[in-house]
Amino acid sequence: MSTAIEQSKAMFIRQWSTMSSYWGISRTMAEIHALMYVSTEPLCTDDVMEQLQISRGNASMNLRALVDWSLITRVHRKGDRKEYFVCEADVWQMFETITRQRKRREVEPIVETIERCRAMVPVKTHRGQDADAYRERLDNMLAFLNAISAVFNLILRLGRPGLSRVTKMLGQLAK
Repeated sequence: MSTAIEQSKAMFIRQWSTMSSYWGISRTMAEIHALMYVSTEPLCTDDVMEQLQISRGNASMNLRALVDWSLITRVHRKGDRKEYFVCEADVWQMFETITRQRKRREVEPIVETIERCRAMVPVKTHRGQDADAYRERLDNMLAFLNAISAVFNLILRLGRPGLSRVTKMLGQLAK
């Protein structure tokens, strides 16, 4: 029979993996990340496979992806040839890492693409309703993405201590 802590961990891992589709990552990657986050001891690939009931290939691929995202790190135990992994346990550090990675992988490429698309339709050579409406939509999307990036950059610049101040200010603005 499972202990309360094991049941609680299982519930957390399930919920964390359910949210993965909103983040654009695989369910298994989120499950591994959640498992690593709630584990107080380093885990090896075999541990991950056993606890999540996944294949070695799936575990290895997703562990490698989490290392690439800098959300987990490899550690070695003296006298043991296996590779072990530990998760970043500081929530602020995780947020900062995820934000920077998502910006680099998702936001920056779309901003660059929008800017290239805008440059392909110069105002002076393509006068007309369709070209104007197209450029306006691209401009609106670019303005939105730049505003969201600015908010995240501000939060990251202010750091952990500034987060409560920003939250308080946003709450006041919403009133």
